[in-house]
Amino acid sequence: MNPAKRREIFARLQAANPTPETELEYTTPFQLLIAVLLSAQATDKSVNIATRKFFPHHGTPQGLVDLGEEGVAQYIKTIGLYRNKAKNAVATARIILEQHAGVVPDTREALEALPGVGRKTANVVLNTAFRQVAMAVDTHIFRVANRTNLAPGKDVLAVELKLMKVVPEEYLLDAHHWLILHGRYICVARKPKCPQCGIADLCEFKQKTPA
Repeated sequence: MNPAKRREIFARLQAANPTPETELEYTTPFQLLIAVLLSAQATDKSVNIATRKFFPHHGTPQGLVDLGEEGVAQYIKTIGLYRNKAKNAVATARIILEQHAGVVPDTREALEALPGVGRKTANVVLNTAFRQVAMAVDTHIFRVANRTNLAPGKDVLAVELKLMKVVPEEYLLDAHHWLILHGRYICVARKPKCPQCGIADLCEFKQKTPA
């Protein structure tokens, strides 16, 4: 795909949604971090349903530590892998209290040192909470990047690095949100909604869904 096509893709995505946001519900960087940690192999909707029950009264590092693993597990047991996630959430809260004075760190190295926090989670927090340029590639973005030929790659890291290289600079800050929403609602896995797609004429996917 040539640079002119890429620029036009993001120009259209921006025009359709000038201020894209995550669909996870949070009020602080810590709540976003925990929500993203819980969202692995789960939907944002399921995470929001769970966090609404405990974020209002326990949505701080001290609040999670006070709840403990079992307490957190009871709130999130509708989410997959909930026991391991509860363990990581409480351990992360404790480290933030003890090593970061209760404040979520704003560097990739410090974030990835937290239990259960990998590169993708760190990228989401850096981009969404701290408005740093970062590209968190999940299954939606991986699919869109490869299917459209926007930034093809064999794995999520390859796609992330390619996107960081080819997305025009003025669109980099919000590119993650545009691509994930496009993959979640339009360029879906089984039958992409090509007739409803605002960038279908720019996309290089050959087996487009007919109108």
